[in-house]
Amino acid sequence: MSTLLVTNIAYLATFDDDAREIKDGALLVRDNVIEAVGTMAELEGVSADRVLDLSGHIVMPGMVNIHHHMYQNLTRVMVQDDELLVWLKTLYPIWSALDDHAIGVSARVAMAELIASGCTTSSDHLYILPNNCTLDATIDAAKDLGLRFHAARGAMSRGQSQGGLPPDNCVEKEEDILKDAERLIHSYHDNTRHSMSRIILAPCSPFSVTPGLMKDAAALARAHKGVHLHSHLAEDLFEEDYCHDVYGMRSVGFAESVGWLGPDVWFAHSIFMTSDEIRLFADTGTGVAHCPSANMRCGQGIAKIREMLDMGVNVGLGVDGSASNDTSNMFMEARLAMMLQRVAPNKYLSETPGGRGGFGGTPKALSAREALTMATRGGARILGRDDIGYLAPGMSADFIAVKLNQLGLSGTQRDPLAALVMCGPFKVDYSFINGREIIADGQFRHLDVDGLLASHQTVMDRIYDQ
Repeated sequence: MSTLLVTNIAYLATFDDDAREIKDGALLVRDNVIEAVGTMAELEGVSADRVLDLSGHIVMPGMVNIHHHMYQNLTRVMVQDDELLVWLKTLYPIWSALDDHAIGVSARVAMAELIASGCTTSSDHLYILPNNCTLDATIDAAKDLGLRFHAARGAMSRGQSQGGLPPDNCVEKEEDILKDAERLIHSYHDNTRHSMSRIILAPCSPFSVTPGLMKDAAALARAHKGVHLHSHLAEDLFEEDYCHDVYGMRSVGFAESVGWLGPDVWFAHSIFMTSDEIRLFADTGTGVAHCPSANMRCGQGIAKIREMLDMGVNVGLGVDGSASNDTSNMFMEARLAMMLQRVAPNKYLSETPGGRGGFGGTPKALSAREALTMATRGGARILGRDDIGYLAPGMSADFIAVKLNQLGLSGTQRDPLAALVMCGPFKVDYSFINGREIIADGQFRHLDVDGLLASHQTVMDRIYDQ
């Protein structure tokens, strides 16, 4: 067994149940688990195999990204000015050229970006698997980089010939989807505390799968402990029209009809929801992945995050795909989540006689700490984790450190934690995942970034030449 003592932390934000923020803090880690958290005075006399002095740094839990499409960094900055429907129809043909090598390389690029921006746990929703692509490639990438990973076995089964949106060459047979999902669960799903690998079942959207697949995926997931369910929902008005025309109900009604509500389910976006639907999510424990960058990029709308939090909905943050963001920076996502709620339509104004049509936000709509809580504890809760998201004895040793003495953080001594959101985005100077040092002094310890970028360029050249 090995021990690590982190000392002289200028500002230690634990996000624990008491929301402790400690000046002159310290952490003791044994192997991959936190053993003690407190002030330097409280840990005085503690010895360890290694001592890391983080004078002048702020430390907080690693962030949890609960919605991503990592392969999309091969198609960044495309379809810049069109709505989601055009965006999808333009990119589907390019994505149909992906292979397993492309999936693996793009995943490594996305994961490196995430880790550099403070993420220590991520999911990835891989829903297009042409040319014998597999989730194994992304799971291998996470293992190589040391990222705690929830791999979502996405799927599209309803092509254009069956009334769906995606081209027929981008969909799979439903029996093949379920068979592969079962294989992945048995091969990679680890439901123990501190596990590094879990599997999620994630049919893509109401307009790309059948109700039968949604029901079968839910039954399969619930036959295995800790396998959660994920999909897109209430993302776009096109989807709302589709559900109305095809299923005779709204998107949330469709989810309820196929058994997709509950604490083991979370949806990405969830923009177009009524107050009654938000209350239903709260009552059933259904979670939401808020993706402000992508929602803004595609001009979709502003999710009612303040209302969701007030009603008790579990909300986490997702960077979404690298072709709809177009980056993978969790500090940026937290910052935009905070800012966007402050300019969101204010329902109270529209309900007031003489109100201004519902527009006009409030600076109190979402605080920096609430945004960071969504990025840490919120995401962890949605993933069903009781071992990540905050720093306390018995928790996984997932934490990040940012140097305070740098341009962009100068003058933030009054509240360095809020500064990580209000003054960001930043890259981390240290990242520890499961007790392993991934980044030190701002550099990856075991990743050849230049070599990875060269491989990524080669894959892009090959795909675009087809």
